[in-house]
Amino acid sequence: MLLPLRAFLGGTFAFAGLSKLLDTHYLDGTSPLGVHAQMVNAAATSPIGPLVSLAADHATVAGLAIAFGEIAVGLGTLLGLFTRLAALGGVLLSLSFFLAVSWTTRPYYVGADIVFAFAWTPLLIAGDAGVWSLNALLRAKVRLGLPARPDGTVQDDVERRTLLRSGLIAGAVTAAGVTAGSVLALARRPAGTPAEPVVHGQVIAAVDDVAVGSSKSFTMPNGTPAHLLRPAPDTFLAFNASCSHQGCPVAYVGPGFRCPCHGATYDESGQVTGGPAPAPLTKIPIKVVEGQVVLA
Repeated sequence: MLLPLRAFLGGTFAFAGLSKLLDTHYLDGTSPLGVHAQMVNAAATSPIGPLVSLAADHATVAGLAIAFGEIAVGLGTLLGLFTRLAALGGVLLSLSFFLAVSWTTRPYYVGADIVFAFAWTPLLIAGDAGVWSLNALLRAKVRLGLPARPDGTVQDDVERRTLLRSGLIAGAVTAAGVTAGSVLALARRPAGTPAEPVVHGQVIAAVDDVAVGSSKSFTMPNGTPAHLLRPAPDTFLAFNASCSHQGCPVAYVGPGFRCPCHGATYDESGQVTGGPAPAPLTKIPIKVVEGQVVLA
């Protein structure tokens, strides 16, 4: 009865973790689609904001931990290797996503993270019941290799040896996966440094450095990512990059914006053109002073 749930949850989490490692934006500190920007944005409204901010200060390590955690949870669930432990990891990851990313979703039932958290509970309670389970296969092989004992203590040996073999397999796969995955993710990260925060009166960009029809990313004093646009030769606009739906950082795709999380779209004036966003992007006051665009 739990096999469909195992297949869905295990496959989804494994895919989610792998897609993060293959995403060139994920570990890019300068990208509004990166894990750093998403954490900074989520910290402002999350009930665990200080923890999210701490993770944002170590975004590369935290991002890799999330990705590898999802892959470990997914593979453990699919293979039946420490299934209850994998389900516990799934619950904790889903709850952390709910508190950090989906906390402001209204009504709550349209957010996926809280649903995932509860979906993991049957596997946390019941495990895999030995069906299509690597742990069950190892246990059966161990039992066949041990002679029966009159006092019945053979069961203790079976469990101990099964735990040892399962742990060795999990450890070897984890070590290989972490090494290969870290190298892959870091190698795909674009070179560069995060944008410097812009404070009141400071220069965002020189007028001549922003071509007509293009955009430039910058960071607000509170760490929130933002975009500067030049839709016309004498017109400059700036917007908070936070999507009004669930706060994911939007990307400029010209001539507007797109949210990678749930598909909301905006025009170059920040107005909603599609998707679930309930309000326009927040406009940031700017002005042009002596050939420089500055934060007003």
